[in-house]
Amino acid sequence: MRTLRDAWTALALAAAGLTLACAAQAQTAPAPAAAATPAATSHLARNLAATCANCHGTNGQARGEMKSLAGEPAEKIIVMMNAYKAGTLPGTTIMHQIAKGYTDEQIRLVAGFFAAQQPKK
Repeated sequence: MRTLRDAWTALALAAAGLTLACAAQAQTAPAPAAAATPAATSHLARNLAATCANCHGTNGQARGEMKSLAGEPAEKIIVMMNAYKAGTLPGTTIMHQIAKGYTDEQIRLVAGFFAAQQPKK
């Protein structure tokens, strides 16, 4: 039977291993989108945009009062995301925090994805 001390030691070792694994993965930079195939880039753009679905709907087709992103010009989305990222847009949305989690390349991919979607009628 394990003692409480053994359990805490095992937990500490597992946490340390997880921390090292995450650090190693974070240091592995993803391939630049320019080097990726168009299909891979499209897949990445769709996956990144999927994180927006909770508020802006699947493929940017929002329901209710939330703003739809489908069909919006890519440049407009890029400007808005960069303004959120920089904290220059007033407001109390969570977008200021979310935008900071994206690289410029990821913002460009997401904007292109939404621009290519058909807006709802």
